[in-house]
Amino acid sequence: MNNKMIQEIISQMTLEEKASLCSGKDAWHTQDIARLHIPSTRLSDGPHGLRKTVAGTEDNLGLAESIEAICFPAGCATAASFNRELLIKMGEVIGNECQAEEVDIILGPAVNIKRSPLCGRNFEYYSEDPLLATEMAGALIQGIQNKNIGTSIKHFLANNQETRRMTVSSEVDERALREIYLAAFEGAVKKSKPWTVMCAYNRINGTYAAENQTFLSGVLRDEWGFDGYVMSDWGAVNDRPAGLAAGLELEMPSSYGINDELIVAAVQEGRLKEDAVDEACRRILEIVSRCQENRDRTAVFDRSKDHAAAKEIAYETIVLLKNDQILPLKETEKVALIGHYAMTPRYQGGGSSHINSYKVTSVLDSLKDNTMISYAKGYDDRQETIDEALLAEALQAAEAADVAVFFAGLPDHYESEGYDREHMRLPAVQNELIEKIAAVQPNIVVVLHNGSPVEMPWIGKVKGLLETYLSGEAVGEACADLLYGKVCPSARLPETFPLRLEDNPSYLNFPGDPERVVYQEGIFVGYRYYDKKKLPVLFPFGHGLSYTQFQYSDMKLSAAEAKDTDTIRVSIDVTNTGGMKGKEVVQLYVAKPVGMVNRPEQELRDFTKVELAPGETRTVSFELGKRAFAYWDIRQHDWCIEAGEYEIRIGKSSRDIIKTGKIKMSSGEGQKAVYGMNATIGDIMRDERAKPYLQELLKDNALTAISDLNGAGEKEPPQDISTAMLNDLPVRALVSFSGGKKTFAMLQEILDKINAL
Repeated sequence: MNNKMIQEIISQMTLEEKASLCSGKDAWHTQDIARLHIPSTRLSDGPHGLRKTVAGTEDNLGLAESIEAICFPAGCATAASFNRELLIKMGEVIGNECQAEEVDIILGPAVNIKRSPLCGRNFEYYSEDPLLATEMAGALIQGIQNKNIGTSIKHFLANNQETRRMTVSSEVDERALREIYLAAFEGAVKKSKPWTVMCAYNRINGTYAAENQTFLSGVLRDEWGFDGYVMSDWGAVNDRPAGLAAGLELEMPSSYGINDELIVAAVQEGRLKEDAVDEACRRILEIVSRCQENRDRTAVFDRSKDHAAAKEIAYETIVLLKNDQILPLKETEKVALIGHYAMTPRYQGGGSSHINSYKVTSVLDSLKDNTMISYAKGYDDRQETIDEALLAEALQAAEAADVAVFFAGLPDHYESEGYDREHMRLPAVQNELIEKIAAVQPNIVVVLHNGSPVEMPWIGKVKGLLETYLSGEAVGEACADLLYGKVCPSARLPETFPLRLEDNPSYLNFPGDPERVVYQEGIFVGYRYYDKKKLPVLFPFGHGLSYTQFQYSDMKLSAAEAKDTDTIRVSIDVTNTGGMKGKEVVQLYVAKPVGMVNRPEQELRDFTKVELAPGETRTVSFELGKRAFAYWDIRQHDWCIEAGEYEIRIGKSSRDIIKTGKIKMSSGEGQKAVYGMNATIGDIMRDERAKPYLQELLKDNALTAISDLNGAGEKEPPQDISTAMLNDLPVRALVSFSGGKKTFAMLQEILDKINAL
């Protein structure tokens, strides 16, 4: 339907019908209106597989029976791929499944920032870094919508914990919102254009996300150009008329007429404009029309084929964190597989995204024909204490083998939607078992199954470590191939693994008080904090090893100086100097070594993944625009570049920088500071355009007289006192220090000249 047809339909609707269209029909369908031939559309949980409930068993909590589907790697794992193309392919597979199952919109991806390792839903989220999060989300959206299936990027905004998630207020300052939490959504919304956005449960600085006009309309629509509809998270509506006025078009699930009546009453009483209801209906009908016009009746859900695709994706989600010349395993070695997860892997999280998996393969299943393999269960993941019989069996198997591979991880009940973790530890029984096995078998490899970081008190006693995250139903096959070197590891950590929970920047403010949680760390989330503080970490952001080696050379920048309107091109040659084909993740960070604005040590500004055969060299290139160098200025409420020298850093992680280059940036004509009476003299002194007016501004300033006292009696005075005092002096104070020779009017006249430049 075109816009004219949609407007005609709306003109024929009663107010009651309009209100009903703004609410779900039930748990998973939008409202249909038969007399106007408006069909219903089907929504389904995601985002790493199709959780379509079986007809007649629908619920809102993710507990109902769902169809058999493919469980792909969760967000925590796919982010580790650092591979946009891989996420596009995964999205296309899921989109095709949705077409085959007549699902119109899948709920996901989830891009909330990993503020704390304890967030119970971290397994669904991508990263502590907003660029990585938004790029991965954008790629998945692109893939799904390539198949003409809608997505619902979620949870907008600042939903970074499960504790009191439906009522708590996330107290976040403007700069942190822009640079971290909004930025995780921004790129995906602008570039990949999801059909819908799902608002969060929580409040943002006191106002519920479901009725927060600043973000639902001001940022999302007016600034970013979002043209779909916003739906609520299930049960997130607080005040339905207020939400609709703010930009929340669709309430899910159905309120069965209760909130519809509130909308009607608000319009009739003049508290809500009917135009706002009409606009919501228009946006909903545009997506309904898009769904109907893009149905693919020929789509087939080939579960066997899609399971194979899940395995290919899983290869790039498993991170090799440590390797003291023990991996890959040799076919001639006797290998003891130890641990519950070797037979029954943990491969997905709990809650609304839980998939009724088509086929789950374990490492033990995948290696069943290998006669050099033995197995001992070691522990029951429902128990916290050592079982002596299982321990004895595990120690015997480890001693008799050449290598012991211990499968550890977090049990299902440790991390799930609905509640946060209480600590960052593995179950005590697993830590104890690793220590005991290491005492009898020095050649030990640990394979982890977890959706978020864990502490590793035994890390110095193991020779190898694989982080599988929650890599989907084919994790066993993928892990087996990686252990034996049939595939070269290429994943990287999308988050920092701290040594201990107490090191995390949110530690003192998570999960907050009953009413509010203060994001006291501001922009210093994840590696932005650890690198700035120079804190030792267990494994840094971006870290990951390979079975081959890569060398970087010939880094080039397209310019030595640039304005904020310029595009900077960066290139570097990458060579595979090892003996195995592999993929390398090239990470580009930007750093502002010196400046007045408090900024992270460095920030990820781009990345790419390149596949190289042994001996092959390829040039990889990046393009950096203004945002790569900018920070959010809370005075101008805009992105600004601080003039000066920046470093472009190419590395293998935030702690492993290989090559650097420098560029001098200056503000373009479209950006300038506007000075008022509270501007400091130091700010004006650093502005090249304002310098010609400094002499006029500082004339008759009594502070210059104290320079004669500077360092009296010292051969080398440490600092010019007058300059130091002037640096932080507000312009208005010059009236007091001019002996009556300067007036506010005179100062304003000079400021007006500067601001007019």
